[in-house]
Amino acid sequence: MKGIDPMRRAVEETTSTAFLEVQALYHIVNLIGSAVHLDTALASMLKVLHDTLRMERATLALLDETGSQLTIRASYGLSVEEEQRGVYGLNEGIYGQVFSTGSPFVVPDVHSEPLFLNRTGARTRISKATLSFIGVPVILAGVTVGVLSVDRLFGQDISFEEDVRFLTVLATLIAQFLSLNRAIRQDREQLVLENLSLKEKLHGRYHRHQIIGQSKAMQEVYWSIERVAPSLATVLLLGESGTGKELVARAVHDASPRKNEAFIKVNCAALPENLLESELFGHEKGAFTGAAVTRIGRFEQADRGTIFLDEIGELPLLLQAKLLRVLQEQQFERLGSSRTQTVDVRIIAATNVSLERAVALGAFRNDLYYRLNVVPIHLPPLRGRREDIPLLLDHFLRSSNKRNEKNLRMSREFLDFLTDYDWPGNVRELQNLVERLVILATNEVLRVEDLPEYLVRPESGRIPPAMETVVPLAVPSPPPASRKSLRDLEREQVESALIRNGWVQSRAARELGLTQRQMGYRMKKFDLQRPDY
Repeated sequence: MKGIDPMRRAVEETTSTAFLEVQALYHIVNLIGSAVHLDTALASMLKVLHDTLRMERATLALLDETGSQLTIRASYGLSVEEEQRGVYGLNEGIYGQVFSTGSPFVVPDVHSEPLFLNRTGARTRISKATLSFIGVPVILAGVTVGVLSVDRLFGQDISFEEDVRFLTVLATLIAQFLSLNRAIRQDREQLVLENLSLKEKLHGRYHRHQIIGQSKAMQEVYWSIERVAPSLATVLLLGESGTGKELVARAVHDASPRKNEAFIKVNCAALPENLLESELFGHEKGAFTGAAVTRIGRFEQADRGTIFLDEIGELPLLLQAKLLRVLQEQQFERLGSSRTQTVDVRIIAATNVSLERAVALGAFRNDLYYRLNVVPIHLPPLRGRREDIPLLLDHFLRSSNKRNEKNLRMSREFLDFLTDYDWPGNVRELQNLVERLVILATNEVLRVEDLPEYLVRPESGRIPPAMETVVPLAVPSPPPASRKSLRDLEREQVESALIRNGWVQSRAARELGLTQRQMGYRMKKFDLQRPDY
């Protein structure tokens, strides 16, 4: 424009350029602040150079993983094929010059510069006489890690100082962004490692079957599960009430080839005899009063899967015969039907009473017992795995806190007291106690004085709530006429341990804290022999 002072024009152009540079930096900083993916964010930054500062194309070349060459990590104005061709040695061409010296490099006319390689082939579409190139180093913690470059359509009389200054600032921002991304990636990798470490710890704490416990007794149970699960063998779970037999049954099923099929559970003591047969085997319409429709039983529901028969010792003798047939032939008839049903079912049974004693009393069929007792797994009582009690307490307290929206903790004395307690109701009693304490708690810390009286003062004679419904299958012995001798008490203790452990001497010895040789001596001393039926 005529009449305008050249100095004023220069000032206005400088002001306009500065404004555009600030605007570009504003957009780039926003991109860094909201970045989710590194490469996408870098490409968006380079696009800002074109949109705001009218630079033709831009590239960011970084050291590759080997540290032996520069490769284009992000670009604007290049195709994927052109990017892939952009590979440079550390001392090769202009990129190598900028990288090795750590200083900017300006090419006013790429046509006359022998160091300009045009390896990507992206500049053939523009006259080289009008094309300029600017490259600046990307420096992180004093070490050059890459090169930022742009192309400009310039005349020979244009000064490049402003562009070099701006691109150096941008290269510094990119270096910090790379550093931040690297730190995030390292943190993420650390979190992954910590997660794996936690999973390993949980593997020891919960094992692979989501059963809590890492004691030697529970390791034996886990070993048995792993060995028996792949087979088709019938499993008999032995142990006191509340020791977690259903969890073990589920673990056997989940670790078996049938894991994707049905897992059906039936409590044989929960239904009266006249309904239990229909529950197990189903019935036809009109088979009895109230049978308005045909109903399939639990065995049919478990076809190709697993059926868990809990408290099998409570099964009536008539149904024991039918169950024996299912075990032997995988066949049965529904109530009111003469049609034979064939199923493919794996049976897992459980009992908290001595089936051997039940056989001796005539309450359980001898042949069924031996059919069920193919692979027995004994679940230890909680008092036999005291090292697991703190783990169980922690698990139940966390779960109950979450359900009841509380944040209770345990005192050291509280934990020690419950670890030393004998737990006649086993894990179920422990779980119920924790739930009750959390619900009734008025303080943030559970203490010994918060425990019910029957735990703190067992001589009070009160039956703990968790044990009120436990009725063993045994004929009660008459009360002694006089105090028993120490020999009689010792004999009863040894015999009871043998019965609880299915007459497996090693397990009974472990429960009593004896060696196997000491157990053998006591069996001989008291003339204790496994019943032969």
